[in-house]
Amino acid sequence: MSERVRARVFVSGRVQGVYYRANTRDAARARDVDGWVRNLPDGRVEAVFEGTEDAVESMVEWCRTGSPAADVRDVDVTTEQPEGESGFVVRR
Repeated sequence: MSERVRARVFVSGRVQGVYYRANTRDAARARDVDGWVRNLPDGRVEAVFEGTEDAVESMVEWCRTGSPAADVRDVDVTTEQPEGESGFVVRR
């Protein structure tokens, strides 16, 4: 089994009110990536992805386009130590 990695992503642009979180959840589940996604008060979206390196990298790339109605301007990514996330949820 390959080693798990964790990435924290901050996405800015028109990413709230365009189903970005729901689409992120669906994309993560399709890639067997664990973690969560939430809106931030400043208009950005924050997400945490845990899984294999390839799957997490795929999610980070997905975030650069996001949901069909989104207009992504910037994606800021930091790597962290995995914390054992299980499943993928939308946080409020």
